[in-house]
Amino acid sequence: MAGAKPSFELPKIYENAGGWGPTNQVIPLQFRDIPYAPYSKGDKLGRIADWTNPDAQKQDNNQVTGRTRTGFNRFNREQQQAYGASFASAFAYTHTEDESSFSVVDNRSAAAKKMALKSVGGGQRNRPQNKQATATTNAGYRTSNQRGGPGNRQQQGRKKYGYNAYDKRVRTASIAIGPDWKVLDEIEFSRLSKLNFTAPEAIDVATFGSVKYYNKAYDRVNTKNEKALQHIERIKYDTTASDDPIIQQFLQDDTASVFATDSVLALLMCATRTIHPWDIVVKKIGDKVILDKRPNGIFDYVPVNENAADPPLETDKDNLNSWAALCHEATYINQNFARQVLDPNSSLDFDKPNPFATEDTKDKLASCGYRYRKFSLSGANAEEDEEKTYLMVRTEVDAAIKLGQNNSYIMVRALNEYDPNSQGSLPWKKSLDSQRGAVVAAEMKNNAAKLARWAVQALLAGADQLKLGYVARVDPKNNRRHTILGTQAYKPRDFAAQMNLSLPNGWGIVKAVSDMCLQLPEGKYILMKDPNRSILRVYEVPSEEDLDRAGEEQPADAEAESTADKSEK
Repeated sequence: MAGAKPSFELPKIYENAGGWGPTNQVIPLQFRDIPYAPYSKGDKLGRIADWTNPDAQKQDNNQVTGRTRTGFNRFNREQQQAYGASFASAFAYTHTEDESSFSVVDNRSAAAKKMALKSVGGGQRNRPQNKQATATTNAGYRTSNQRGGPGNRQQQGRKKYGYNAYDKRVRTASIAIGPDWKVLDEIEFSRLSKLNFTAPEAIDVATFGSVKYYNKAYDRVNTKNEKALQHIERIKYDTTASDDPIIQQFLQDDTASVFATDSVLALLMCATRTIHPWDIVVKKIGDKVILDKRPNGIFDYVPVNENAADPPLETDKDNLNSWAALCHEATYINQNFARQVLDPNSSLDFDKPNPFATEDTKDKLASCGYRYRKFSLSGANAEEDEEKTYLMVRTEVDAAIKLGQNNSYIMVRALNEYDPNSQGSLPWKKSLDSQRGAVVAAEMKNNAAKLARWAVQALLAGADQLKLGYVARVDPKNNRRHTILGTQAYKPRDFAAQMNLSLPNGWGIVKAVSDMCLQLPEGKYILMKDPNRSILRVYEVPSEEDLDRAGEEQPADAEAESTADKSEK
């Protein structure tokens, strides 16, 4: 029409007030009520229209690179999923037939298959193949043991050792708990590790016994100049705290509130490092507490590789390398090594003679000095009018050594090697002289609890040196003949620092346990480490007869006693 004016209308905009996407006014009737596939801001925008197969392209990409690539990268940036592709499975067609039996036929030549198998096996003949070492794909063979693959977790079927692995072994308790024993408290190791108390200064109260001087000729012993370990008959008293006449006198004189020996106190301070079960007898007499041990218990034997990744077995009692046999062997080695490295013609007498000796045994005593020392558990912030809590400890030193014009005390201990090829350690005869640091590091790892206890005992006794000997079997299959391969001296405080041993934490444990025991009613109790968990339990023992009966019923104690008698013979 001539002269007509062009017209333009704005399209009507439909606002969706109830959500995202188009409204029902613009959706055809046959497409209504179909759920809308939303999208995420993390979806990457690819091509507007892609008529190729993205899965096939990804498969080709994997064939070239040899690894699975997902997400946005420079290899598949053009094949990224469109908006809402993650929800496309809601509208995808699903085939109802079972296709699990489908497999791709390998139609390659025999030569190609042989080359593929060589590449999987690393070109080595007669190499055992893991059942999951290869995976068949339509692109050929590839190893699933590549970096990041599932085969890397197993590492060709190698066993995985560690605290979580061997701690699952079921162990028996160190004492038979009676059915009528009442549990008073449970303390987790995680709580003990958070305790701290400033290490108190020691106060020397009395000294007894005499010690021999250390023979410095043993400092020149090495793997090329080794010496056979000798059996030396001596008598050494290790009386319990409650049977100690000196402690009984201190108890009557009200010298302290808590009494213990250095071995019991060291085990308590290093409790968080222990794995095997143990127990301490707590005797509350009036307002005094005695932390005591049971005869033929854990304190009378030296453990071996308690903290190792693959510790000795406990069930195989007839084996030379079982847990019980190694403990008795290590105890025998420590006793005789401490006697052999001393000079029999020189001695240093303390203020008073040995309080446990008799007329028949005074000439057969082993070198040992008893130092009774007192420690304050009240802290520096305690008020002057407040009654302080003191701890009386019977400590021991094994020998003396001249440093200039002064006499210094030392503690003598021995590490033993029973298997040169054991896991996590180096053979001593080949590595002790050239790789002494690596050998010591392995022993600190495998015997963390034992070495920590030795360091604490040396510090409690005020010893200036901790003399360690390295003793190995002459024949790994014979536990009766041993040879000394070397010695080494440490300052106890430096040795504890090298092991990351926290002395304030140890004293915090002692103070917490002492305060808890001082609040208990008068009676007898058992502080026991759970055999299979990192936890301490406090049991109330109904009577003295129940305590004696529980120790007699424990088979490990009877076996330990009989084996110790055999080793002495």
